[in-house]
Amino acid sequence: MHSKVVIIGSGPAGHTAAIYAARAHMQPTLFEGMMAGGVAPGGQLTTTSEVENFPGFPTGISGSELTDRFREQSERFGTNIITETISRVDLSGHPFKLWREGADGDKDTPDTCDALIVATGATAKRLHIKGEDKYWQRGMSACAVCDGAAPIFRDKPLVVIGGGDSACEEATFLTKYASHVYIAVRRDVFRASRIMAKRASNHPKITVLWSTHVTEAKGDGKVLTHAVLQDAKTGETRELEVSGLFYAIGHKPNTDFLGGVLDTDSTGYLVVKPGTSLTNIRGVFAAGDVHDKHYRQAITAAGSGCMAALDAEKFMEELADEEQEKASKL
Repeated sequence: MHSKVVIIGSGPAGHTAAIYAARAHMQPTLFEGMMAGGVAPGGQLTTTSEVENFPGFPTGISGSELTDRFREQSERFGTNIITETISRVDLSGHPFKLWREGADGDKDTPDTCDALIVATGATAKRLHIKGEDKYWQRGMSACAVCDGAAPIFRDKPLVVIGGGDSACEEATFLTKYASHVYIAVRRDVFRASRIMAKRASNHPKITVLWSTHVTEAKGDGKVLTHAVLQDAKTGETRELEVSGLFYAIGHKPNTDFLGGVLDTDSTGYLVVKPGTSLTNIRGVFAAGDVHDKHYRQAITAAGSGCMAALDAEKFMEELADEEQEKASKL
């Protein structure tokens, strides 16, 4: 199957790109994935129970409902949505070649496209401790900015797991809502920058738990009520009363399927030309958290999806002009 534009990814970046591309008559195909990166179609937003900071929803909306609305709007304008995962690409020539998961090497005919928008996001790293499956979204989260203001966490003690800048930043953010915030650091020193570590350590509502592992999430069957802590040096365990547990141990950009052909930074995030969505390969664009390791918000992802679609539209116009010029010389 050939498409003018293919979008890989189904979060706010991917669907915004699809909406803009479809309205520009580029007839986009969107591969939303089937548990790609271990997450359902819709991406990380589907793991957020309540979204209160996306414009247009004054009373809030669940992450899964918001992604359903993205999908509905994409389809309304004619986006061809395929619930399959792209597992391999060949970007060495034009048109670009894409293979779906389960394809038998080079024997299966690949899908092709003139322009490619990569909006596969980044998956939050989790420890998969005991009780996590039961209390995920019931007191456990990987995004303090997304979920920290939810009623379940207000005026309650919370714990953040991590020792880097993200952990310090998220713990500091949570002090706006929590009664107290603990930071569980597995070592006896922060990995964070000096200024971030100092800010967290000196905050009156933050307590740093050095050399501490969180080994289990406990609750009343409905919501989280305690975290089980283990001293990394003595092995002793104890329970800490908390209503929220936030992972801040980093994210992994979902770029493995690209085979390393697109430029990335040292942590694997795609690199784009500043102020654009352009990658190092002409006709390939990046949108959302797959290249944004700083903001990682639904609204910023949507904005970059718009940029990618507009950049792709310009590229398609240039491609048409080049082909017309070639034809005129024959």
